[in-house]
Amino acid sequence: MTTARILAVTVDCRKPDLLAEFWEKALGNAKTRTWTDSHGLTYRQVEFDDGPALLFQPVPEEKTVKNRLHLDLAPVGRDQRAEVERLVMLGAKVLADPDDDPWIVLADPEGNEFCVLPPR
Repeated sequence: MTTARILAVTVDCRKPDLLAEFWEKALGNAKTRTWTDSHGLTYRQVEFDDGPALLFQPVPEEKTVKNRLHLDLAPVGRDQRAEVERLVMLGAKVLADPDDDPWIVLADPEGNEFCVLPPR
């Protein structure tokens, strides 16, 4: 019995517009909406047909430490290296490409880590 479901993964960031644009292009098949809360903060939300949204929440501080939660991506219709190259062209940065692990660690334009694994 399902008791709750994940609506969104929320990312604190300095530039919600920048990150929403990056992730919308990175993941494709998404739509972005903008909304403002009762305190006047403007959020960007990237929504998908099948799964939780990514919500970019504006905060005043810069990212300072490694993420405690990150996304793992698997390319569709291309190999892992080609996907990493595409993401780098969109603004990601390669942080680590370990020989003994199947993933490549990248960072989005604000430094949030994520991994690209081989296709499934």
